[in-house]
Amino acid sequence: MNKHTLLKSGKFSLMVAITALLLSGCDSRYLVLNPQGPVAHEEYRLIVLSAILCAVVVIPVLAILVYIIYRYRDKPGNTAPYTPDWDDSKTLEIIWWGIPVIIIAILGFYTAKSTYALVKPPVTNAKPITIQVTSLDWKWLFQYPDQKIATVNYVEIPAGVPVQFELTSDAPMNSFWVPELGGQEYTMPGMAMRLWLQADKPGTYFGSGANFTGKGFAHMRFQVIAKPQSEFEAWAKQIKETAPALTKDGYQKLTQKGLADKMSFSSYPPGLFNEVIDKNGGKYMRHHMKNSHGSETETDHSKMDHSEMDHSEMDHSEMDHSEMDHSEMDMSHTDAHMSK
Repeated sequence: MNKHTLLKSGKFSLMVAITALLLSGCDSRYLVLNPQGPVAHEEYRLIVLSAILCAVVVIPVLAILVYIIYRYRDKPGNTAPYTPDWDDSKTLEIIWWGIPVIIIAILGFYTAKSTYALVKPPVTNAKPITIQVTSLDWKWLFQYPDQKIATVNYVEIPAGVPVQFELTSDAPMNSFWVPELGGQEYTMPGMAMRLWLQADKPGTYFGSGANFTGKGFAHMRFQVIAKPQSEFEAWAKQIKETAPALTKDGYQKLTQKGLADKMSFSSYPPGLFNEVIDKNGGKYMRHHMKNSHGSETETDHSKMDHSEMDHSEMDHSEMDHSEMDHSEMDMSHTDAHMSK
């Protein structure tokens, strides 16, 4: 292949790439770069900061590369100095080690600041709601403990209200992700993970599983529909009055591998979410969530301290659910472990 053919092929590839990029903007948005909630806005600022700091490094490096290739090219009459014995420069060492250290320090500071700022929802007069999420093969089940209703493959929330998602899985591990509202959180069998999100305004937001789970993974999508508080309450009331109930047998059918359409249920078996966790070996994971009287704190979610429900720092390296004998478990050791 000659030089002319290579040049022509390169121009064609570049045109295809540019065309694909432009056409992609006709049908969809770059969801991660379209924040619609306080969590997404904070993460967006981190993305922009990271891009700027990367550009501070990448652009000068590429410019220096071009300069060096041109200045020190092998060409008759090139007057570039030839110094074969040069092997060290304290000034250059300080520059190419100092700049990355400064960049990492800046990124680390703002990342830690944003992480701690997002432990709890911002101060608001709106009462938070709780939604329990269970990932299945290959569908999503959403339970509303306060409204006592459930949905499949879609979830409605009040706009401007913090939503505490409690996440688990009754199938292989997955990842719950609503790009325009915030980052993803894993759903794991035997675990109750936590993720709070909020939509600033009414709208329909794309949600998806972000962890490969087999044949139907590509279809594990759901809609997050944010509505004004009054419309959300009217919707919940309508579901309560008109939709069928989700029975134990109905849930077992949902757990079977396969795709499902959107569904709504006026009720579901009490304690279903916790039963799913316990079934997958996670009973001890909820022990620390009991109140001082020893009863499960499942009824009043609005009074729960979300900072106590953050499991992201827990050490699970020694927890093999398949081999653990719960009857011989030392609960005092578990309490000490969970308090870390």
